Amino acid sequence: MKLAHSRGPAALCALLGATALVAVGASPARAADTSLDATQSVQQGFTPVPDFSALVKKIMPAVVSVDVKLKVDNASDTDDDGDNDSQAQNGLPPGFPQIPGFPPGFPFGGMGPQQQPQAVEAKGSGFIINSNGTIVTNNHVVKDAKTVTVTLSDGLDFPAKIIGTDPKTDLAVLKIEAGKPLPYVELGDSKDVAAGQWVIAMGNPFGLGNTVTTGIVSALGRDIGDGPYDRFIQTDAPINEGNSGGPLLNQEGQVIGVNTAILSPTGGSVGIGFAIPSDMIKRVVTQLIAHGKVTRGFLGVSAQMISPQMAQALKLPMDNPNNDGALIAAIAPNSPAAKAGLKPGDVITAVNGQAVKSPGDLASDIANVDPSAKADITYLRGGAKKDVSVAVEEMPNNPDASFQQGGQGGASSQQSASHGALGLTLAPLTPDLRNQLNLPQDATGAVIVNVKPNSLADQAGLQQGDLLVGVGPTDVTSPDEAVSAINEARKSGAGAVALRIVRQGQALFVGIAVNGGDNSGNGGN
Repeated sequence: MKLAHSRGPAALCALLGATALVAVGASPARAADTSLDATQSVQQGFTPVPDFSALVKKIMPAVVSVDVKLKVDNASDTDDDGDNDSQAQNGLPPGFPQIPGFPPGFPFGGMGPQQQPQAVEAKGSGFIINSNGTIVTNNHVVKDAKTVTVTLSDGLDFPAKIIGTDPKTDLAVLKIEAGKPLPYVELGDSKDVAAGQWVIAMGNPFGLGNTVTTGIVSALGRDIGDGPYDRFIQTDAPINEGNSGGPLLNQEGQVIGVNTAILSPTGGSVGIGFAIPSDMIKRVVTQLIAHGKVTRGFLGVSAQMISPQMAQALKLPMDNPNNDGALIAAIAPNSPAAKAGLKPGDVITAVNGQAVKSPGDLASDIANVDPSAKADITYLRGGAKKDVSVAVEEMPNNPDASFQQGGQGGASSQQSASHGALGLTLAPLTPDLRNQLNLPQDATGAVIVNVKPNSLADQAGLQQGDLLVGVGPTDVTSPDEAVSAINEARKSGAGAVALRIVRQGQALFVGIAVNGGDNSGNGGN
């Protein structure tokens, strides 16, 4: 797409030239040419490509363009959530999930007088879900908006009011007053979607309103690290900047997703796009319309994937540990999980009878439980299957803060921690973990419960289940001590940190090259 913009005329000439050359070399097929028989026979065995023109004509009036006015300083801001399209164009490495919709940020001023902030426009898409003018779009489309204007397919403009937003799922609800009933689309059931089905994407890419593209569902349940509840539908229908917030439809004209992000080394479509599934849209939008916010259930656990190495280290009876549950790494004090007796090292395998295959499944399942309701949880402890009923509470505004008082484990309560620069997540050495790792009773340290792929720790060969007992000559007995010791070692300027670990009863040093800095934290569901 960048080539089309920067070299549009040249590219067009090249295409025309190639077409002309092909036309000159072609010869008309003769009736007696039997070489066509095999081709015709093969074509008869295939279903023809569907014609979506009637569906598009019916749905297009319900698809809108969303124009947002915001200030330069807001437009160029970025945050950890990555939910602003301007961030997708600035400072991110090639291949990082892009969020289509906003233009690149403006360059910084020179040495002259500071200029006053100027109003700039960002463009996205949306769709009407009720004849009263209720519209669904992405949160990152309207984030930091000064004003929002909605343009219908017939060109009429209306000011829009933001009814509510949910950054965790990147959804937002708008409302316009058109003075008459408006055409709208129906939300379908994303649970019925299957890979290989035809889909249609509509929206406002690059400001080109009423644009339609088609493709198929490439995959389901994609987690691209964009938010805690990622369950994206992946499609190869072309999605570009400005498509954000537009609908992804099935062949019945039902919305099965909201086009939200693309994976691209260039910023343009390369056939990997992501849409928020409609089942999630229904739950979130219903609450936004009713209350202006979303209320979610809170269990109070920090969970992680189970690698084959971790399953082996914890002696978990799993055939496919990467897809067989969520390992509890830490529990927030006084949380529903703590009150129910759950412990670090437990593996949650089901919530209310629904299989939990990953931490993402656990986060979504608990979030969908109404606060004060009961959640029936199935889990493994020491290889034994157990069940417990947990009274879920309302998720606090900052769930991560629930873990800052310390994680629960056995008879002690310590804090789990992470060292983002190295890619390590550490947990206290609880009695359960001590037994599962076959460590002696006098062993101390911090258990490595997660190593980020391709991180410095991963490249150094550190593994889940290793016991970190020292940093250089300094002994460590907890995650906090380990993080502090690592930070002190990094500040020395030596360029490397020597970690002492115990793996399967054998002690060894592991050296990690570093560049200095400090990064620690934790998180929870």
